[in-house]
Amino acid sequence: MPTGVIINALSVVLGGIFGGFFGEKLSDNFKKEITLIFGVCSMGMGISTIVLMKNMPAVVFAIILGTAIGLLLHVGEMVKTGATYMQKPINQLFGKQTELDAKEFQAQLVTIIVLFCASGTGIYGSLDSGMTGDHTILIAKSILDFFTAAIFACNLGYVVSIIALPQFVIFFLLFIFAKAIFPLTSPVMIADFKAVGGFLMLATGFRMVNIKQFPTADMIPAMVLAMPFSYLWTTVILPML
Repeated sequence: MPTGVIINALSVVLGGIFGGFFGEKLSDNFKKEITLIFGVCSMGMGISTIVLMKNMPAVVFAIILGTAIGLLLHVGEMVKTGATYMQKPINQLFGKQTELDAKEFQAQLVTIIVLFCASGTGIYGSLDSGMTGDHTILIAKSILDFFTAAIFACNLGYVVSIIALPQFVIFFLLFIFAKAIFPLTSPVMIADFKAVGGFLMLATGFRMVNIKQFPTADMIPAMVLAMPFSYLWTTVILPML
């Protein structure tokens, strides 16, 4: 039973509804300042997983090559297009809920799509949940996701709740295939994988506090390359050095 996956998806749904409903009652200054705090939390969580890194060259190479692949395949543009389609049915049901211009709306929505769906914590938590039945990681992530969804929904509206759909699909598939994937991994590979996810969360934090708009969506393919590169570095390259 994917209990952790369900709880995590529900936290995004409920957070989005809560923020969409109460958003107008909160001052713009409150929403701006609390978003900065969540950005700092994201950066802190990213740093806490980056320090777990075992093979720096493999992690760095995975991030650079993965981002290059994402840019060439226009992953970021595809996510932005998907974000626009997500907004349309919400606008038809509830009317336009945000005063943000289209560019800023897309930027914020892409930021939280990556944060909810492509974090190392969420992906590893889904694998761990499927393999061991321990849902602790995903439940802990759900707490942060609820409040993050609520705050962003104050600016973006109920559309934030829809992000729970792709999040659930991704995490559920990982949960299902965990028994096939997890035995092929090692503690070193998992640590490097979580480190790559940490870099994504760090970049997401920079976006949330408007320091730099890193191409976080285009960085997603790096998550796929993380474990294979870690394995190759450990078993093939290191013995040659």
